Amino acid sequence: MRGLYEWLIATRYLRSTHRRGFISFISLTSIAGIVLGIAVLIVVLSVMNGFGRELRLRMLSVTAHATLEGLDGTLADWRAAQATALREPGVIGAAPYVDDYAVLAHGERVIGTQVRGVLPQEERRTTGLAQHLTAGRIDALVPGSYHIVLGSALAADLGATVGDSVVLIAPEGTATPTGIEPRMRRFFVTGIFHSGMYEYDSALALVSLADAERVYHLAGPTGIRLALEDPFRAPQTVRALALALGGGFYISDWTQRNVNLFRSIEITKSMMFVILLMIVAVAAFNIVATLVMIVKEKQGDIAVLRTLGAGPPNVLATFALQGVVIGLAGTVGGAAFGMLVAHNVEFLVHALERLLGTRFLDPRVYDMSDLPAYVEWSDVLKVCGLTFALCALATVYPAWRASRTEPAEALRHE
Repeated sequence: MRGLYEWLIATRYLRSTHRRGFISFISLTSIAGIVLGIAVLIVVLSVMNGFGRELRLRMLSVTAHATLEGLDGTLADWRAAQATALREPGVIGAAPYVDDYAVLAHGERVIGTQVRGVLPQEERRTTGLAQHLTAGRIDALVPGSYHIVLGSALAADLGATVGDSVVLIAPEGTATPTGIEPRMRRFFVTGIFHSGMYEYDSALALVSLADAERVYHLAGPTGIRLALEDPFRAPQTVRALALALGGGFYISDWTQRNVNLFRSIEITKSMMFVILLMIVAVAAFNIVATLVMIVKEKQGDIAVLRTLGAGPPNVLATFALQGVVIGLAGTVGGAAFGMLVAHNVEFLVHALERLLGTRFLDPRVYDMSDLPAYVEWSDVLKVCGLTFALCALATVYPAWRASRTEPAEALRHE
């Protein structure tokens, strides 16, 4: 039965007393503060996780996992390199491509963009752009047809639709006896894609590989794009492939191309965790005030317990248990409430947008229009563990102060 009476007394002190339940009220406010603090922290971390995860998934669905590029600007024997790449473990697709920049003109509108020359059938195996066409077909990119597929935002900025024609102006000119003439070609819009990534939808156009080689005066593709079974092993896989081909390539992968973006997301997440943990700490240390008030009110009861044989460790355990109960209730409630909000954050945000008549996420800025949330159990456990530790730490001083109560001194004023 050792320790049982400490538990009974601790839980009894947390309930209403003869003084109109004030102690019970401040206990509930302490729990509510911890609940709100943990819930906010979990929701914010979940939104950061969801933002990074959604951005990564969308990025991997429309871009190559890794690329091999020739040192002199082109790959002379790209078919042999492609065959070797497809034999490499972990590689599920390899497609030649041409990447360069150009200016597209339609009517009075002129916009700079990235032009990618592709083989339609090969492109299907390396990226998901072929599955994101909202109009037309990628198979229309037949060599010599000078057809072009535009991103949805790019097409909107140009004011072009399927069936229209645009003029492609390459950055390099052609030397003639009369001077440098711009290299231009008229292309017909045969498709529009919408990837959900504004970076691609607003600044990418697809043409046939052969047409791109003619426009840019290239003897072959500039590189090979790879699709991998495990995108997170892209750095190791593309390096092994380059060594298997004998070297002499520029290699890159999606982690290198976007390292600053994902690093900034991780740094922001860490900063938000530290800042919001301060809010949780403030709520946790409210327990100090709660227990100090309980100790002050229960001076007489503590003196009686001491005269009945309860030692300082027993008194300390009694009041420490009160703080532990408050901390545990707040931690469990905050975790449950936070996960509930995180799982329904998109619905709540859309409802708030309709109510206020505004839009919180501009896809031109955030590359997405929804607010995704992804709860990681490691974050929840870390938040709950630190919060409970802070709550346990907050009980030390009030419990120690209660254990130092002198029975004679306390009963003198009763």
